[in-house]
Amino acid sequence: MSAPSDAQITVIAETYRLLGDPTRLRVLLACLAAPIAVGDIAKAVNASPSLVSHHLRLLRAARLVRGTRRNRQVFYETADEHIAHMLVDMIEHAMEDQGDDDSDT
Repeated sequence: MSAPSDAQITVIAETYRLLGDPTRLRVLLACLAAPIAVGDIAKAVNASPSLVSHHLRLLRAARLVRGTRRNRQVFYETADEHIAHMLVDMIEHAMEDQGDDDSDT
């Protein structure tokens, strides 16, 4: 793999900055399994629909989620498999036994 350009580094850093907000990360995780409506995301993350909509705007602008209109509702899901894999990998990493790190020393 070649080294990313400065512009790509900026995009990656911005993505991680966006995911540094716990509520925003919960919103993105709620979109991981299947397309989900704003109201259902709000219930899942225990936040108001207006706050969820605000976070979704930012996540959409960063191309982390996409919305599909069905009648009067928009259903959101992770934008692509790269985003889904990144999230799943990070969840698995966070769930690993922290004690394993000491065995290398």
